[in-house]
Amino acid sequence: MNRNIIYTALVLMTFIFAFSSCRERKSPDGRTDTFNTGSIEIYADSSFSPIVQEEVEVFESRCFNADLKPKYTNESDGLNGILEGKIWLMFASRRLTDKEVKYMHSKRLQPYSKQIGYDGFALIVNRHNNDSCINVDNIKKILTGEIQDWKDLNPSSKLGPVEVVFDNARSGIVHFAEDSILGGKPITNKNAFTTNSTSGVIDYVEKTPNAIGILGSNWLNDKRDTTNLTFKRNIRVMRVSRMSKATPYNSYLPYAAYLYNGNYPLVRSLYIILSDPHNGLPTGFANFVESPIGQKIILKAGLLPYRGDILINKVHVSD
Repeated sequence: MNRNIIYTALVLMTFIFAFSSCRERKSPDGRTDTFNTGSIEIYADSSFSPIVQEEVEVFESRCFNADLKPKYTNESDGLNGILEGKIWLMFASRRLTDKEVKYMHSKRLQPYSKQIGYDGFALIVNRHNNDSCINVDNIKKILTGEIQDWKDLNPSSKLGPVEVVFDNARSGIVHFAEDSILGGKPITNKNAFTTNSTSGVIDYVEKTPNAIGILGSNWLNDKRDTTNLTFKRNIRVMRVSRMSKATPYNSYLPYAAYLYNGNYPLVRSLYIILSDPHNGLPTGFANFVESPIGQKIILKAGLLPYRGDILINKVHVSD
């Protein structure tokens, strides 16, 4: 009888030890996060950093045990990380291509693209530059170098050469310029260069009267203005027109309403690229951004959310 008791006790202890060890064992990649807890890195093209930061702050205020660590990089490097299974979540301006999805499937990865909103491909100039209207055709000519001087846009201008400033040579902004505006051709303007950050683009334009900065419109909202209608007051945002001649009457700023009704011609999409085999914190955060609360954050930031009912009211203001 004593032997049976001892044997049963040993078996029970072995089972408890094995079960306990199983519960404490980490996954092979070292992750311990859950849908709303844990610590994880997420990646985003730097041109989307303001809106990503706002989403992270609200998510963490609701999920106290979640610690999201945003890493702002260029779109090309981030998407390469997704393709190789080194990154689980990436904010980008495009979906994965069919070829990229097929490649990931070959590595037993299951990517998923969630479209979450739209922002404007915005152009800014120095606040002392009064040439604030431009059409799409002239933007193309500037990017290719066909237009190199402000006199080509305005014969009375004394600003000299047009300097074109981007954030990063591998960013989503450059990708949009080459793919959507130039039809897949590279930017060839000899006066185009990068500052390696979007804040650097704004700083350079502030100091340089003949510069045009190109960036995502989510960088432009002045936090002092809760209506998101003034943009930053230390630079001037250009109005863009589809017409052959841009005027204040046929050109539009990248407000959410003009993105929505199609008046602003340069609109790019915002996606979350997700590849999370654990359905952990990256999946939980992606679902939050796609939820009504996450979409409302996008709208309050001055962008156009992908989901949700939007009502545009026309108001006539008389003198």
